[in-house]
Amino acid sequence: MRTNVEIDEAKIDQIRDLDKNLRTKKEIIDFALTELINSKHRQKLRDMRGIGGWEGDLEQMRTYDLPTI
Repeated sequence: MRTNVEIDEAKIDQIRDLDKNLRTKKEIIDFALTELINSKHRQKLRDMRGIGGWEGDLEQMRTYDLPTI
């Protein structure tokens, strides 16, 4: 999709200084969007921490009788 936006050139230059593999503005924007998506996924996982956890008796689960042969 083609979109026209004004981008802060100083930020583009900062990114280029940090990562020489990002050569074009398109690559930089694509990378930034991917990082934002990943960041949001990680935040969602952190927010879910402790929700719907396992319920049971761990000590009971660890002790069991071995069948005799």
